[in-house]
Amino acid sequence: MKLDPFYLIVDSAAWIERLVPLGVRLVQLRIKDRDEVTLRTDIRRANGVCAVHGCQLIVNDYWRLAIEEGCDYVHLGQEDLAAADLLAIKYAGLKLGLSTHDHAELETALAAEPDYVALGPIYPTSLKKMKWAPQGLERISKWKHRVAPIPLVAIGGLNPDRLDSVFEAGADSAAVVTDITLNDDPETRTREWIERTEKWR
Repeated sequence: MKLDPFYLIVDSAAWIERLVPLGVRLVQLRIKDRDEVTLRTDIRRANGVCAVHGCQLIVNDYWRLAIEEGCDYVHLGQEDLAAADLLAIKYAGLKLGLSTHDHAELETALAAEPDYVALGPIYPTSLKKMKWAPQGLERISKWKHRVAPIPLVAIGGLNPDRLDSVFEAGADSAAVVTDITLNDDPETRTREWIERTEKWR
């Protein structure tokens, strides 16, 4: 399996409607603290936009809704993984991505036989307070050696100028949140990410 090297993460269907038509091929919908009606509506909207534009949608956390709405990818953190019904996810045909931050989490993730593994934060990040120190490029190489041939996603503090180093270290895909969503011109920044990751496709 191959992931697009540009892995966009946003928190609403509105962002997906805004940015996916620019040429985004891989996007995660990561919504926190919303009621089920809002979640289902956003997942449905996002799935429709992604289908039209040939973009792969990954639903974060809400694997039951992802199954019910006919999505084909779900991403889980370690806490969500512990509470998830992996048999139901696999029986529904969903592909599974898992977050990791240390060796123990990596072993837990690999035992679940995921379709990709994410490692972060690679660099300091402003998105949320992390109990883990920045992983650095060397950890990417070590993780890739451990997980191959499963795709490895790098996340945390990434920007276009750091992409070559991240991919050369062994990442298959680079995930981004705030470098785009907090940018003064998210559309232009998205196009820059698409252009800068093109050679890694």
